[in-house]
Amino acid sequence: MTTLEELEFPLSRTNPFGPPEAYTQIREEQPITRVRVPDGKHVWLVTRHEDVRAVLNDRRFSSDRFSDNFPILVKGGNVFRRNESERSLISMDAPQHGPARKAVLGEFTVKRVNALRPRIQQIVDELIDEILASPGPVDLVEMLSLPVPSLVICELLGVPYEDHDLFQKDTAKLLKRDLPFEERQAASDRVRTYLRELVATKEAAPGDDLIGRQIVKLREEGTYNRDGLVGLTFLLLLAGHETTANMISLSTVALLRHPDQLEAIKADPGKTLHAIEELLRYFTIVDLATSRFATEDVEIDGVTIRSGEGVLAVGYAANWDPRVFDEPAELDIKRGARHHVAFGFGPHQCLGQNLARAELQIVFDTLFRRIPDLKLAAPVEELPFKEDASIYGLYRLPVTW
Repeated sequence: MTTLEELEFPLSRTNPFGPPEAYTQIREEQPITRVRVPDGKHVWLVTRHEDVRAVLNDRRFSSDRFSDNFPILVKGGNVFRRNESERSLISMDAPQHGPARKAVLGEFTVKRVNALRPRIQQIVDELIDEILASPGPVDLVEMLSLPVPSLVICELLGVPYEDHDLFQKDTAKLLKRDLPFEERQAASDRVRTYLRELVATKEAAPGDDLIGRQIVKLREEGTYNRDGLVGLTFLLLLAGHETTANMISLSTVALLRHPDQLEAIKADPGKTLHAIEELLRYFTIVDLATSRFATEDVEIDGVTIRSGEGVLAVGYAANWDPRVFDEPAELDIKRGARHHVAFGFGPHQCLGQNLARAELQIVFDTLFRRIPDLKLAAPVEELPFKEDASIYGLYRLPVTW
């Protein structure tokens, strides 16, 4: 199977409801193997659930995106290496990572997220009011999927939502795999300039929002620096709306294609959280965000990964590993898929997962209760899936009722 070394990653999904077909062959025949990434380098691909979790929980694998050893999976991806002072959580290793994560972790606890639920519910209700006031069909991405997480993360951070045109198009651009370097650099610069000015403004009068609270907290600790907060805000703003927005759209399509499972949720909303875990496993929309490189020689399942070599711990392959999930191609909301790795695993596990779960739960319970006869307004085959993006999803989702 030496031809795998010439296989170029990342692969695109050809079936919107399943991983690239090659994942299955690789996982079963050569579960830890080398492939080629866009800059011509060869990196290790790790595909089985047990091995993926082992890599992500092993501190000998680094998340330092400023290192030349870190795998670059998109053209011009090294644009994010330009400003070391804006290094954010996602690029930190121990011992720097732990204190930096702890400083912001309190913003995303279950207790904190539960306090946000009434406001999330209000946002969802108001958006569905607008949908119902429209003649239909409507684009669910534009009217619900994207505004819900965008409004929530903007309010949490203290970013004025009325400015969303200033950053939302550029953050979407940054997720395109084939964006030319110059365009990626320009988009990144525009978002960072906007956030740098916003953070500078809040320094004079920190408000009761995440940015303001971080300014006060870090000043008291004597560790505050503006660039660091800009980097954190950039990460949270980007991840906070693109991921959940795409999960809302994809999950809506999946549930409409499985009416028996949708009816089970309608009859008993207590099942929605189980459904969300299964949908997260089923789609795994950021399956290659868990890239690393080895800082010393490490043996995984009999394969030695040398110091400095890149590793792609493939979440989608792990979440469809039949050793862990029976009949993984079947969407089964009764499965109990909580041990999936859609949010990653180990020290870098997604900081905002409690918030994402709450948003998804409120959206699905409300959407299908208030619009029980919701249906697609176009065949699934004609839906514009994001086959060219680092976060999988839908560009548009026409629905009617």
